[in-house]
Amino acid sequence: MPTVIVTHRVTDTDHWLSSPKREEILPSLGASNIRTFVDPQDRSKVGLVLDVADLDAFFAVLGNPSDELAEAMKYDTVLPETMAILVGS
Repeated sequence: MPTVIVTHRVTDTDHWLSSPKREEILPSLGASNIRTFVDPQDRSKVGLVLDVADLDAFFAVLGNPSDELAEAMKYDTVLPETMAILVGS
């Protein structure tokens, strides 16, 4: 199962860290073992490391987010245009 790093910016880091949305949404996208990270120099920069069962399906959903995913990102104060995804090689 590939490991993926997702980085992005948020407008409210404390809210993002405490949000239940990741655990509600990401497993339905085939993600597991979700871990969160915050840049200590700039707390608006955050990231996730997760394992993804099906990369094609994962990227398809991110490329055309459902209303539920878009709402979860908005709730978590994610700035989608700042998102970068790296896949373990």
